[in-house]
Amino acid sequence: MKRKSFLQLTLSALAALATPLITIALPVLRRVGKGFFVAAGKDRADAPLALFEGDTFYAKISTSDTDGSLYVYESTRIKPGGPPLHVHDDQDEWWYILQGKFMIKVGDQVYDAQAGDSVFGPRKVPHCFAKVGEGEAKMLMLFSPAGKMQAFFTAMSQGATKGMTPEQNARFRKDHGFEVVGPPLTFLKQ
Repeated sequence: MKRKSFLQLTLSALAALATPLITIALPVLRRVGKGFFVAAGKDRADAPLALFEGDTFYAKISTSDTDGSLYVYESTRIKPGGPPLHVHDDQDEWWYILQGKFMIKVGDQVYDAQAGDSVFGPRKVPHCFAKVGEGEAKMLMLFSPAGKMQAFFTAMSQGATKGMTPEQNARFRKDHGFEVVGPPLTFLKQ
């Protein structure tokens, strides 16, 4: 009887210790598969998002491709400006400029970025960016982990925030993993 109890206790302890490892390993195991190709000017799902009066987001690596560990999209922007100062508690963000010029603020530092430049914004650090100058500009943006940013942009492209009060809009953003903490960048037309 003691031997049976010892075996049951040992197996239970091993199962309890293995559970966190299995939880970590399962997303990686589900991701194993084949690669994919996304052509220039195309979206991963052939469904680019139209946002912010003439701006288009093309998913290159979707949240579902990586079980939420990464989201990468190309942002094509026509209009100068960008989002207000905001902070993500759980995501790092990275910008790589493909064409045009952008100002990118991370913490207290403002970077003037152009084609070939990149800027990293760590989680929990307020940041924002603005397209500057005339004409079309493009950048790659990356979120790690993906969080709910793709869901946020999809909902925005479908008009989810139309008619929302400022309080509802703030809750909507918070539900998607970030909050506005200040105004957008101001700049002179260049």
